[in-house]
Amino acid sequence: MIGYRQHQRDGGHAGPSPRLRTLQLALGAATAAWLSLAPLAAIAQDTTAQDAATLAKAKVEALLPEFEAMLEKGMADFAVPGASVGIVVGDEVVYAKGFGVRAAGGAAVDTGTLFQIGSTTKAFLATTLAILVEEKKLDWAQRVLAVDPTFTLHDPWVTREFRVYDMLAQRSGMRPYVNDVMTGLGYDADALVYSLRFAEPITSFRSTFGYVNILHLIAGRIVARLDDKADWFEVAEERILGPLGMTRTSSTAEAIEADGNHAEGHRFDGNGAVAIPFDPSFPYILGPAGNINSSVDDMTKWVRTLVGRGTFEGKAIVSEAGLRYTWTPKVALNDQQSYALGWVIQELPEGRVVWHNGGTSGFGAHVGLIPEENVGIVILSNSENRGFPDVSAMWFYRRILGEPDFDHFAQAAAAAKAKFDAEAATYVKPADARPPRPLADLAGAYGTQEFGPAAITVDGERLVMALEKTGAKLALEPFDGDVFTVRLLPEGRFAPIVATSGEQPAGFAQFQMDAKGRLDSLRLILDEQPYLFDRTED
Repeated sequence: MIGYRQHQRDGGHAGPSPRLRTLQLALGAATAAWLSLAPLAAIAQDTTAQDAATLAKAKVEALLPEFEAMLEKGMADFAVPGASVGIVVGDEVVYAKGFGVRAAGGAAVDTGTLFQIGSTTKAFLATTLAILVEEKKLDWAQRVLAVDPTFTLHDPWVTREFRVYDMLAQRSGMRPYVNDVMTGLGYDADALVYSLRFAEPITSFRSTFGYVNILHLIAGRIVARLDDKADWFEVAEERILGPLGMTRTSSTAEAIEADGNHAEGHRFDGNGAVAIPFDPSFPYILGPAGNINSSVDDMTKWVRTLVGRGTFEGKAIVSEAGLRYTWTPKVALNDQQSYALGWVIQELPEGRVVWHNGGTSGFGAHVGLIPEENVGIVILSNSENRGFPDVSAMWFYRRILGEPDFDHFAQAAAAAKAKFDAEAATYVKPADARPPRPLADLAGAYGTQEFGPAAITVDGERLVMALEKTGAKLALEPFDGDVFTVRLLPEGRFAPIVATSGEQPAGFAQFQMDAKGRLDSLRLILDEQPYLFDRTED
């Protein structure tokens, strides 16, 4: 799951031009007198900056009691077991605190507790790209084919015209979340990348927002290759995490599970939070689209760097121009929000907010800042992101910007619950459901370009579809006539994957006939993504 809002060229300079130096010399004593005032002007500017920081800090501290009460209420409304929050003003962490528990009956959350941060990882990817652009290893407007000749999308023209910035800009024209479902069916990263060549566009290139994760996996591979590293996370460690001292930040399921202070992920089952296991398939296979595990102690160092325009404790991690480029809007979401490169840019009535959220099977996160206020926030939680981190952060932003008080936690939580109930109702079998045709007529060999060969067999009152490449088995259970519900069976390595999503079906399947009335294909819809399996033999 996923956040979002101008490019500005480097404002640095090597010094005055020869013509300017001549003019300065000509001005003589008058220039010298004027220049002698420059330190006073710098002091005045510094004093103004200090005053602004003092004011912002006071504003945050005055909000904290109400903010804490709001967080605790929000956790109850959204059934969130635990959360950790950090707030930065200027270069200072002015607030950091844990709430709730790492898991039901477990230890308390603190600021060192590790969480999955989901798609807030994308901003780290954008920053590594910005660093390579600064080093002339890459250019934002460079064709992707120039740095990855294997890059292939469905449309040859789009493949040729796709630029480096397009990989993160979420305007590819492909269906949102295209082929993400393959991660839960056992397919590896290479299969995900390969699958994009079969993903037909649903809108024109660069015209519409459409959130696609797999392109970030490709971008990460390009970054690693150009920086001569084994993988993208190794680049992030050397370029960002190491210099910031983010020593407990990692990128695998094994790493977070091995840490003694980690939160357990939770999904919502309609009534409350249910603990789920860690699994390497999601989000980790998607790499820099969402594979980072971190804590508030580590993430506040990152937020300090963002607020510091790319500088942390006197060290330049990325130039201000490079960082601001990642905040350049690339496509509109609506009249208030645009998507940039790993960031959402939101125009509130009183000011601009730069933010991104994250949502995995069991965790929700939000990272953002108000650049003009030099204030930033990170919220990590151990429940799938149904809105808690985002609603909490928006409350904070609006209050810092001086907007009237409001509380829509209960409303947002009720909407999230209604959405869950509506999705569950989708799979309730109709009272007047038609019986399926004889299941034996539907069994046989099928195949599709993305998933490869599949065998469908009869298993009692249902069908079972086995994917040859991964061993995943999907139960096809009669729903209405030729329509079946689809459910991943919890067998072998797929048991923890099923535990992360619960027992609710993942989609529908419909057997379709050709012009001669023969059942020759199966239309499978998983997580709203359609796939057509052609029958290869009876």
